[in-house]
Amino acid sequence: MRHGEVENPSGVLYGRLPGFHLSDLGVKMAERVAEHLADRDITEVVASPLERAQETAAPIARAHGLEIRTDRRLIEATNVFQGRTFGVGDGALRRPANWRHLRNPFRPSWGEPYVDQAVRMRSALDAARDAARGHEAVLVSHQLPVWILRSQVEHRRLWHDPRSRQCTLASLTSFTFLGDDLVAVTYTEPAGDLLPAHLKAGARPVKGAKGYGA
Repeated sequence: MRHGEVENPSGVLYGRLPGFHLSDLGVKMAERVAEHLADRDITEVVASPLERAQETAAPIARAHGLEIRTDRRLIEATNVFQGRTFGVGDGALRRPANWRHLRNPFRPSWGEPYVDQAVRMRSALDAARDAARGHEAVLVSHQLPVWILRSQVEHRRLWHDPRSRQCTLASLTSFTFLGDDLVAVTYTEPAGDLLPAHLKAGARPVKGAKGYGA
């Protein structure tokens, strides 16, 4: 699961910075997903250590009488533009000194390598699978790491246009296992009707997906 909407009036890239909490709408999104999952056989709730992920996981854990287990492998990706606005006008891109961080979009050069994200996220996924074997687990993370994990298991390239990510606020990207084998990936938006208007049009179509249902 991706966390719900965050209170961020200054519009900065908050990344791994502490102190960024769910907005009132974000809390409603988390509660909506908890209602959606109320009848599921969930025995593990795991979250990134960042506040927005912990707060999103809380109503799900509460509904199932569980404690949230924190897993740092689910944390947001690092980004050199963290704490700044990002744009050509008055954002970080206005300064030529920052342009060097954009030299290699395939790695990417501005933050944690995509391959590293895929490795840590798959490790967290497999650990949760083992902990909840025969049942279900909910892992709360962040858009980019979730999308990179999905891209990796669906055998797509990891570098991508951010506008193509099918991972909106409070969405569920579900991984189904048969034993240790990953057999399906599905995507749902239980809080889709709560999304801000500019997000309701949906993501651009995902191209090149293969090997798993989505």
